[in-house]
Amino acid sequence: MNYQAEARRLFNRLRQDGAYDVARKVSLRVARRLDRRFLWAELDFPLLPEDIASSNELSTVSRGSSPHGFTGVGRRAAVDGPLHIGWVCSPPGPGSGGHTTLFRMVRALEERGHRCTLFLYDTNSDDVERHEPVIRSYWPDMKAEIRSARPSIGGVDAVVASAWASAHVAERRTDAQVPRFYFIQDYEPYFYPRGYLYELAQDSYSLGFTHIALGEMVRKSLVHELSLEPATTIPFGCDTDMYGLLKADGAAATPTAARGGVVLYAKTDVHRRGYLLAKAGLELFHQMHPEQEIHVVGDHVTGWRIPVTAHGSLRPQELNALYNRCSAGLALSFTNISLAAEELMAAGCVPVVNDSDLAKADLASPGVLWARATPTGIAGALARIVEHPHPELQAREVAALPRKGWGISQQRFSSFIESSLTAARVNSWTV
Repeated sequence: MNYQAEARRLFNRLRQDGAYDVARKVSLRVARRLDRRFLWAELDFPLLPEDIASSNELSTVSRGSSPHGFTGVGRRAAVDGPLHIGWVCSPPGPGSGGHTTLFRMVRALEERGHRCTLFLYDTNSDDVERHEPVIRSYWPDMKAEIRSARPSIGGVDAVVASAWASAHVAERRTDAQVPRFYFIQDYEPYFYPRGYLYELAQDSYSLGFTHIALGEMVRKSLVHELSLEPATTIPFGCDTDMYGLLKADGAAATPTAARGGVVLYAKTDVHRRGYLLAKAGLELFHQMHPEQEIHVVGDHVTGWRIPVTAHGSLRPQELNALYNRCSAGLALSFTNISLAAEELMAAGCVPVVNDSDLAKADLASPGVLWARATPTGIAGALARIVEHPHPELQAREVAALPRKGWGISQQRFSSFIESSLTAARVNSWTV
């Protein structure tokens, strides 16, 4: 049997039936089980061959025209009114944290009267309409038009890349005269072992974009690894409008019900979020405190040796209600800090985070319990929290700690985009 052909047939059949996410997962499972690693890697590669850019080509390849025949419209001669900003990103899944942060910046520019268009990049399909219901449902306040990044990105005054792959796409599919910005939310080479993807991610920072770094971890990593100082750095924030203490009736106030249990936001395929470490730590924790309910939200999970309450994907309001019930939550991250850490604290739930200088660069709150990145370290930290003699007092103290909303980050981001574009003419841009 030709296993490669069969995997591809299944993949294409399901994709055509409108079940791309299912197709991708099934195809990857087939490839893994058959040990066809080359097929697995090919199916999961985030770029088409023609979209791989290279920083060492920038001085030798004409950027006035695309090497692949893509035609961009270009930008007008001067910015003299509302801007039209293009945002290049992958199709988001429900509640995606990185997309949520990106879309906050989109909304900030929309609120200032600018027009925004999302250019979705999908290596397997140009059918962006199937992604629109998720975007409109989970980010209803964002009004941006939704288009495909293929075959080209045009008709905009500037483009904002949102991750390393989208930077390559923006470089290859946008007219050379369009200013390019790069909103960097993490140092993405750290997502991979040393190899081709690591190098592609790292090279994305040398493609000549104007860098906007989210937080000190990103800024310091760019400086340390590549001697690149970003053009500006905006601070991490917390969605203080959505996350906070609740009364029993759901109103914002001091909690009245007793707390108990712990919660994990599971990202099973995102290695930097430490799912396997969290699972091992929680299984040890259950031996220490079998009376504590363990809640798992996010991805579907299997193979646990202990009882867990699996909630699946929850909307922010539902997450906040769950966080208000729990004493502790896991917010592990081996690169930039997870957004969940401050969201847990806002709801009075003590976050346990693996002890990491990278995570500490943007989270200096005394409400965090830092733990060694071992199962016993995680289990011991959770035990300390649930053994607190006054859980309601602990919750109030953690929730009362100062934290910044996203307003200042949105303001700085928008002001930087506006000032950068209105201060320059086309012939003065160096990208």
